Order: sequence, then C-alpha cells, then structure tokens
Amino acid sequence: MIRFPRYIRSNRARKTQLSKRLRDFIREDIASVRQRDPAARTGIEILLVYPGLHAIWLYRIAHCWWRRGMKLPARLLSTLARSLTGIEIHPAATIGPGLFIDHGMGVVIGETAEIGRDVTMYHGVTLGGTSLEKGKRHPTVGDRVVIGAGAKILGNITIGSDSRIGANAVVVRDVPANSVVVGIPGHVIRRHIPHGEHDAPDLHHEKLPDVIGQRLYELQDRVAMLEQTLADLRAACVEGRLQI
Repeated sequence: MIRFPRYIRSNRARKTQLSKRLRDFIREDIASVRQRDPAARTGIEILLVYPGLHAIWLYRIAHCWWRRGMKLPARLLSTLARSLTGIEIHPAATIGPGLFIDHGMGVVIGETAEIGRDVTMYHGVTLGGTSLEKGKRHPTVGDRVVIGAGAKILGNITIGSDSRIGANAVVVRDVPANSVVVGIPGHVIRRHIPHGEHDAPDLHHEKLPDVIGQRLYELQDRVAMLEQTLADLRAACVEGRLQI
C-alpha cells in the first residue's frame, strides 16, 4: 500500500473540504433564488442566466484572494465581474450566505460594507461610504433585510435585522430591527407585526407607509377641528352666551 507524505494528505483534505464548502455555497445560493424569485424555473436556468448569482460567486473568489494578500488580482477579478454583470462588489466587503441580488444592474457594495444572512436587494442599490477615513465607512446590514430598487444606504450605519428599505429611499441613520424605511431622507416606521427568522421573505414593496401623506391628513384634521371650535365660539358670541 502506497502512503503519501503527511503534507500531501493534509493538502488533499483541505482541497476536499474547500470543494465541499464551494458546492454547499452554490446549492444554498441557488435555493435562495428559487425561494425569492417566482420567475426562477430550473436550477440550470438559475445557474446560467442570473447575473446577481454570477457576481456573488466571482466576489467569493475575489474575497478569498483579498484575504490571502492577493489584492491586485482580487480587484482585477471584481472589475471583470462588474463588466460582466453590472454589479460592483469590493472584494474586501463581508457578505453572509444567502444574498440574492435580483436583476442587479447598478448595484454597488463598498469596501467596508457588511451584509448578514439571507439579504435581498434589487437593482440600483448602493451601500456607500461618506468619509475619506480608511476605517469603517460603509453600512452594516443585518439578517433577512430587503432593500428595494434604487435605495441608497450611506455611511457607517446599521440596518437592523428583518427590516425593509423602500425603493429609492436614502438612509443615513441607524435603523432598528423590524422597521420599514421610506422617503428622502429615510423615515423609520416600526412594524406592527414583527417579521421573524422563520417567516417567508417580506417582498411586498407595495406595502409602504406614506409618512408625509399621513402627517398632512393629521394636520388637515387638526385644522378642521380648530375651525369648528372657532365657529362655535363665534356663534356663542353672536347669541350672547359668551362675552369676551
């Protein structure tokens, strides 16, 4: 029986483990697309025609290179990924499993951004920085967050888990868990019914509160009440029931 040197056996074991982790990542990514995109039909279709998935896989390779000190090849690969998919992910960003980027064109994820598990984002989303400092300057996004098309999340802020960011919202402040954010700048509204880990992904972008409209209605009701009070006072004065 031929026995290979120990270092060869250990290298083979590491390669086998890496290959298994890669297969697990691919299966999990495909499963996340099937769960969150009704248009997805087969695994082969997802594998071939989903640019968000291709961008994530290329990012994982570039991220591995970045962590090993191969920074220039990592940046070159991320640039190639941007050219192929329209999605720009810095190789130093930290992304958890289950990220689904739907459509994807115009998505930008900055260097110090951190993304949790099972996050969903749509085209035109930016996780951008607001500082020239070298430290943490990009957002941290919790688990199961849904970020609508065109939303901009800027600066070293935290988006709590199970939150939903409305389309085209501009978020510049921390968002508590289980919140909905709409508008420019983003207005934070706490959910009446919390969204949990075992709930289906919350993709109902049509269910966004109209914060400004609600405030206008409240102001209109207040003005109507004051006008009615003033009319009652005038009537009382005319009838002599009230003297000023």
